[in-house]
Amino acid sequence: MPVTVVVGTQWGDEGKAKVIDLLARSHDAVVRYQGGHNAGHTVVVGSERYALQLVPSGVLYDHVIPVIGNGVVVDLVTLFTEVDRLESRGVSCARLKVSSLAHLIFPWHQRHDALAESSRGEAKIGTTLKGIGPAYADKAQRVGVRAAAVRDAAGFRRIVRERAEWESARLVALGAEPLDIASIVTTFDALGRRLVPYLADTVNLLHGMLEARRPILLEGAQATFLDLDHGTYPYVTSSSPTAGGACTGSGIGPRHIDRVVGIAKAYTTRVGSGPFPTEVFGDVGDRIVEIGAEFGTVTGRRRRPGWLDLVMLRHAVRVNSLTDIALTKLDVLDDFDTIRVCTGYRLDGSDLDGYPDDADVLDKVECVWVELPGWRTALRHCRKDADLPASARRLLEIVERHVGVPVSIVGVGPERDDCVVRS
Repeated sequence: MPVTVVVGTQWGDEGKAKVIDLLARSHDAVVRYQGGHNAGHTVVVGSERYALQLVPSGVLYDHVIPVIGNGVVVDLVTLFTEVDRLESRGVSCARLKVSSLAHLIFPWHQRHDALAESSRGEAKIGTTLKGIGPAYADKAQRVGVRAAAVRDAAGFRRIVRERAEWESARLVALGAEPLDIASIVTTFDALGRRLVPYLADTVNLLHGMLEARRPILLEGAQATFLDLDHGTYPYVTSSSPTAGGACTGSGIGPRHIDRVVGIAKAYTTRVGSGPFPTEVFGDVGDRIVEIGAEFGTVTGRRRRPGWLDLVMLRHAVRVNSLTDIALTKLDVLDDFDTIRVCTGYRLDGSDLDGYPDDADVLDKVECVWVELPGWRTALRHCRKDADLPASARRLLEIVERHVGVPVSIVGVGPERDDCVVRS
């Protein structure tokens, strides 16, 4: 079955784009299956750097069909800004397909997002304020607008106007400024007309490819511990980045999937609030952030740094049925004298059996650490397992032993070919 799923195994920002870009070479379609423009993928090709938000990473290959699946919520302003930027750099987006079942994001979603976050006070979730959550809420409440609506221009204008009027009144009642309804209708009328050529029945498109035995790659945004069900709720995203979400967000059932690659950094980061057992502060944390350039692709926010957590990685293996792991950004640790890895949790002096399902408990655990000597040499030249220093190989052995699946890919630099592919 020629379907591979790529999922983040931590709190996002694991370097998924690099691995997706590597795997895309051998696939005919790359499908984004959830999330919206609240997540960014960065691919480095030589001296060129591509920061992608909605367009799937496979767009950089001429043979790949990039697909925005039915599980994505689409901000049309962002989508076409990104398309125009790629086209201006010589990257064709003519092959891009957008599911007619995908839901659209509108300005009122962003306004509601900001109002909700400001009302939380010190309990802020750390949302990117892109309107993602409110758009998914509308979808769940069955009042959302699907991309297919743009095929009827007059009908789409009517829907946008009616919804904008209703949402404007609602916002005013909440103490906010009214929406500029005329401007919204004009803007989305133009964006909707532009979207029409990209629309497709992507479920049947993908199944036609499956019947022809053409390989498909499903890419997620965010990560396992930001999953609406399995993440550190309420500090989560509003969709399902896990492998299960890949099925619902693309229309491809689990029987067709034969590989699920989990992406993990050689350390851990998260953005926003929430428990973080392996978080480090001070000089060590600052060095990780600086060397790893740990600032959001979309928001520019500084990420919170921490050491690699194998308890959460083992849980990600279970939740996603991972077949293997791609460990990225190992080179960020090149200059550290000592490298720490969390291999277990303790609570009140007792060992825990697994990853706790209660965020309050997670916030109280103590880590069981393994310390390794750093390798103190640059890894960027490494291309095979034997090139890696003994201490780096020891780290990979510890990961494999504790999580139960092999580390198949190791990232040793920012560019697309800076990696070790292990047999």
